[in-house]
Amino acid sequence: MQLEPRPRLPSDGDGGSRTALMTSARTAATAAALTTTLGVAAASWVVAVRLMNGMDMGAQTRLGSFAFFVAAWAAMMAAMMLPGAAPAVFRRAHTSSRVRAVPLFVASYLAVWMLVGVAVYALYQPHGALAAGAVVIAAGVYELTPCKRRFRARCRESVGSGVEYGLCCVGSSIGLMLILVALSVMSVTWMIAIAVLGLAQKLLPATAAIDVPLALAIVALGVLIIVAHSSVPGFTAPM
Repeated sequence: MQLEPRPRLPSDGDGGSRTALMTSARTAATAAALTTTLGVAAASWVVAVRLMNGMDMGAQTRLGSFAFFVAAWAAMMAAMMLPGAAPAVFRRAHTSSRVRAVPLFVASYLAVWMLVGVAVYALYQPHGALAAGAVVIAAGVYELTPCKRRFRARCRESVGSGVEYGLCCVGSSIGLMLILVALSVMSVTWMIAIAVLGLAQKLLPATAAIDVPLALAIVALGVLIIVAHSSVPGFTAPM
């Protein structure tokens, strides 16, 4: 009597292979998402610089048409904010199995910043040294508030949606963005400076040894704008 062969059961080695393949695929997807995010940020710098060319007039800067400003602001936010969002993108790509999860996260994150841009366009007016200095001083004071510290901590943590993450990052970086708007919203130089500060605050842990001197330096810059705006590089007040 011939016995039928017993069905082959998965061995530990098979399970390990499947796990390794899944891990490898997820690692590749995460790397691709991170590379794409940083690539979009780099391309956005090129677009933003081209759009802002010739627009910088200090506090006298005019925003142009709404369509132009939306295009310029979108490029600016992608250039400035996506590098700092890279850790959050990494976490989202690593923990989600859905292909559309990362694009949706990034798009909704940038959509929050676009709403900030709409508010800027609605409220902005060419202004003088007094208004610019007052805004910069207020931004420096905000850097020392518990609200700023809370949003900054949330911006470094794992959050649910891109909207939630965007709101946390707006709360963390709104003071720095107001400095850009006050000095010259179309200045590439100030854009780079604010982007570097915002990136450092997203990636580095908060420490009073750095944060307090930075806040005081921002307040001092605001005072300098009020009393001697001609000594501030790239700042031009209306005649």
